[in-house]
Amino acid sequence: MDPPATNLTRFTLPVAASDMHWIASARPRCSEGQILGDPWSWRLARMLNKVPEVTLAFWVIKIMSTTVGETGADYLAVHVGLGTAITDGIMLTLLVASLLMQLRARQYVPWRYWLTVVLVSVVGTQITDFLTDKLDISLYASTTVFAAALAVTFAVWYAVERTLSIHTIFTRRRELFYWTAILFTFALGTAAGDLATEALQLGFRLGVVAFGALIAITALAYYYGANPVLTFWIAYVLTRPLGASLGDLLSQAKTYGGLGLGTIVTSATFLATIVILVTWLSIGENGQRGAQKTAND
Repeated sequence: MDPPATNLTRFTLPVAASDMHWIASARPRCSEGQILGDPWSWRLARMLNKVPEVTLAFWVIKIMSTTVGETGADYLAVHVGLGTAITDGIMLTLLVASLLMQLRARQYVPWRYWLTVVLVSVVGTQITDFLTDKLDISLYASTTVFAAALAVTFAVWYAVERTLSIHTIFTRRRELFYWTAILFTFALGTAAGDLATEALQLGFRLGVVAFGALIAITALAYYYGANPVLTFWIAYVLTRPLGASLGDLLSQAKTYGGLGLGTIVTSATFLATIVILVTWLSIGENGQRGAQKTAND
């Protein structure tokens, strides 16, 4: 049986042909003892995948998690008075704990995955801010360095696994490659976003329009046949500066070009939306597992 066609109404990406070839030829045995190589291999790959399907909800949560993560770190550092160093240490510790929990899991769990994404967003942002504010490294240099680091990560990932698809992240090694790439996308997105809105002085409003337009172009390219893996990672990088620009636009005072809603209102609204979407995804995931278990019985 062939893998399912692309579901455009749910904004999902198809399983890459290289992954299907890898599943069919290598016939790996998963932790549950099931062999991936039968006619239902694509369904098994989807069940075992440790990351979510790329749907509209995925992108909404991704964009909002960027704002919530960044404003949360700023709140601890400035308003609570912990300072940058202590806040960085707390966030790094939380990220390590969350990532270990994610790596030890046997399946995708929405709240656990998205908690890790939020913390990666914070740490990735803090890395860029540290280079810019503490070491006085230019945004041009940091953007170039993080772009090169991401390219190297992809090159090594592909050389080892022969695919960059996110649809078969069911081994520890692939998951480590995945989260390394995610960290660099946030660092790169932060540097590129700051470069555009600050160094090039695009501002919040124009930043939202510019990055939103780039994401729309990437989506159109995907729907008209561009490489799904390439367009996914391009969009993933671009959602970081879009989320930051959108958050700043909503939260910053009107004198600075924002709408003056404040960081607390903006963060609370975005966080509530994330919780609702993740809860909805969790309910759907549990329903799918129940249906699958019934079918297997």
